[in-house]
Amino acid sequence: MKSFRMLAGAAAALALTAGLAGCASGPAPEELDQEAVRIIRSAFRDEGIAKVDRLDQDAANEACSRALGKEPAPEVVKAIEAANLKTIRPPGDGKYLGDWREGEKIAQSGRGLTFTDDARVVNGGNCYNCHQISRQEISFGTIGPSLYQYGRLRGVTDPDSPAARPIIEYTWGKLWNARAYNACSHMPRAGHLGILSEAQIRHVMALLLDPESPVNQ
Repeated sequence: MKSFRMLAGAAAALALTAGLAGCASGPAPEELDQEAVRIIRSAFRDEGIAKVDRLDQDAANEACSRALGKEPAPEVVKAIEAANLKTIRPPGDGKYLGDWREGEKIAQSGRGLTFTDDARVVNGGNCYNCHQISRQEISFGTIGPSLYQYGRLRGVTDPDSPAARPIIEYTWGKLWNARAYNACSHMPRAGHLGILSEAQIRHVMALLLDPESPVNQ
C-alpha cells in the first residue's frame, strides 16, 4: 500500500511537471525525462532478491521506451537486433530438445525472481501467462500468439532431421533472446538474462517441437 501511495504521488508530481512544460519557461523534454526517472527510482527499494538495478535500462530498452509504443527508426531496430543476435549461444552439446514433460512444468511455473522468492528457488518460464500452448490448458494469456501445434504447423516431424534445423535454431534463439528477431519484443530474454538455464530451455524446446508433446497433437 505504501508503494502504491508513493507511485500515485509520483504520478501526480510528474503530471504537474508535465503541465508546467506547456508554459514557455517550462522544462525541456530531457529534463522531464530525468525527473521521471528520479521519481520512479524514489518509489522503489531493494527487497529480497529484487534490487533497484532492475530499473536500469540497456540500449535496447532505452530505445524502445523512447519510441513511446512505436517502432524505433529502422537503423536503430537493425542495430538492436544485430547486437542481441550475437548473444545467442547454441546448446553446448548440440542437443536442442530435452523432455517435453519437464518443459510443461516450466511453462506452468511462475516461480522465481520476485522479492518473496529465495535466490535458490528454481525459476519457471511462466509461459502460459502470455501464450496458449496446449489444448488441455484452459487458463492462458493472450499477450503473445498461440503456440498450440507450434511444431506441427511448421512441418517438424523429425526434430533431428536437416529439414527441421532452421526452425529448431530459430526457436532456440527466440527463447534465448527474442530481441534478436524483434527489437522491442516484450518476451523475456530467458537465456540471455539467465532466467532459464540451458537445460530448462531444452525442455521448453521439446514442449514446442517434439511430435509427441501435447502441443503438437
